[in-house]
Amino acid sequence: MSLCLLVYNLGQRELRNCLKRAKTGVKNQVGKITDNPTLRWIFQCFQGIHFVCLRGIKQVVNLTKDRKNTLTFLPSSCLKYYILSG
Repeated sequence: MSLCLLVYNLGQRELRNCLKRAKTGVKNQVGKITDNPTLRWIFQCFQGIHFVCLRGIKQVVNLTKDRKNTLTFLPSSCLKYYILSG
């Protein structure tokens, strides 16, 4: 359990540091820009993204502009996961 909390806190701190260095933020639950989001909120934002294959066409659905913006502040492996899935 302690290891999970450590990883969670390290991820949250890294995200917040990236946002502060860029002097920008992401939208919070009420739609306002914040540079201090919780990692739980970020995880919830990405719950609605799906990889779909219809008639042989592969695509990522619900990857909105805001979610793509948030991806730029996460590690490159996260970006590759969502962009290359399609």
